[in-house]
Amino acid sequence: MNSENLYAHLLQVSEEFRDSTKEQVKEETLLDTLEQPLNEIVLFNDEVNTFDHVIDTLMYACEHTPEQAEQCSIIVHYKGKCTVKTGSYDDLEPRCSMLLEAGLSAEIV
Repeated sequence: MNSENLYAHLLQVSEEFRDSTKEQVKEETLLDTLEQPLNEIVLFNDEVNTFDHVIDTLMYACEHTPEQAEQCSIIVHYKGKCTVKTGSYDDLEPRCSMLLEAGLSAEIV
């Protein structure tokens, strides 16, 4: 094998190794994500808080858009409860605390 062919072969092997390493990292990241249990914050209806208060609180605590917060508040009103945020427990715990401190009824499941 002459030096040009050897260089081309080494370059090809290097690219294949780099691509397989990228795929392995993607697979490991996906597996880590899948292995983490997802929790939900469930917001419950009450007869105390106004729609505006619930919407404002969801926008603040859960980083909802105004439209998302409004939709969740309507679902809570008519269905009695609604999942308002999904994620890891560590992410949801402070958010749920903010909802509770604002006088809303919520829990992490």
